[in-house]
Amino acid sequence: MNPLDILFQGQNFARLMQGLGMTLYIAAVSSVLSVLFGIVFGFILRSKNRIVKAASRLYLEFFRIMPQLVLLFILYYELSSSISADVASIIIFTLWGSAEMGDLVRGAIQNVPKSYTEAGSALGLNRWQLGWFVVLPAAVRSLIPVSINLITRIIKTTSIVPLIGVVEVLKVGQQIVDFNRIAFPTASIGVYGLIFLLYFLACWPLSILSGYVAKRVNS
Repeated sequence: MNPLDILFQGQNFARLMQGLGMTLYIAAVSSVLSVLFGIVFGFILRSKNRIVKAASRLYLEFFRIMPQLVLLFILYYELSSSISADVASIIIFTLWGSAEMGDLVRGAIQNVPKSYTEAGSALGLNRWQLGWFVVLPAAVRSLIPVSINLITRIIKTTSIVPLIGVVEVLKVGQQIVDFNRIAFPTASIGVYGLIFLLYFLACWPLSILSGYVAKRVNS
């Protein structure tokens, strides 16, 4: 029996596409929020206030060290019983992504030539105006490729959300394989093969875009 036959039985293919939609929804919302909050957090990381700087570094290191799966379990099973699993996933991915994005922004800002800020200061801009209207636009070129890489990581990390009950593409695939294990012993080959392809198609264009932008930045 052809392992691909299982994909066209009943609503299996449509269910996998619905699961992919949930995967991309969680990744897209988390990515957008991570970029927005991460830009702000990047400036906070550069604060000269010792307390703010220490607190922001603690936040960064916490979300770097703690596995996202552990954080999902803590939030969904221990801290809140009033939010859905997909919302819990978005919250955790946003907190983690914002920390990573903030550090990327901090690094990009550090590489902006001092002459830019000196010119802005000569025009009478204050510190925040310099940051938003001078430094950040200058840092964007080097920030875009690494930001795209972060978004790719978020997409791939969504594969852990079925462990708190989110019915995304991997969970749907598991359900299809388990339900058809006797009738289609080789179902896993076709189902997980398609899931691999879907993840590849979601991430590969971003990888190509990241490489293209990086070359343009360095040229």
